[in-house]
Amino acid sequence: MIYINQNRFYFIFLSILICLLDQLSKYFISIDYKSIINTDLFFFTIDYVKNFGAAFNIFSGNRTFLSTVSILFSFLLIYFILKNNINKPIDLFCYSFILGGTLGNGIDRIFKGYVVDFINLNFINFPIFNIADTAINIGFFLIFYNLFKLRKLHD
Repeated sequence: MIYINQNRFYFIFLSILICLLDQLSKYFISIDYKSIINTDLFFFTIDYVKNFGAAFNIFSGNRTFLSTVSILFSFLLIYFILKNNINKPIDLFCYSFILGGTLGNGIDRIFKGYVVDFINLNFINFPIFNIADTAINIGFFLIFYNLFKLRKLHD
């Protein structure tokens, strides 16, 4: 447990890396999207969409509300990561992934007014998304996996 408590900033660093990867990918897509749009990369196609809402475009046009939610959730997640009574690495990874994605999409909302989405899956009809969305979903998947795993252990 001492090891985890001394290295909580590694989990913050992981969040920052996820955010940077997200922002770099969006930057490269944004500066040259006309030449790479519709590029087929086997499982997905590169697309370019300005999402003015949240997941599945809900709350579209509510930039102030969504930006505020991003900021509040980011602070809450930082608190959870740095909080000393959370000692399971899986929980810290969950929060790190969600924080990285929240920061990535929050930066877009605050500075651009929209989130850049560019990954369009070829094998299923699914909304276009980005790396931040993927990180958030991985974090929530790990949370639910962990909850169901713990629930089965107690049954």
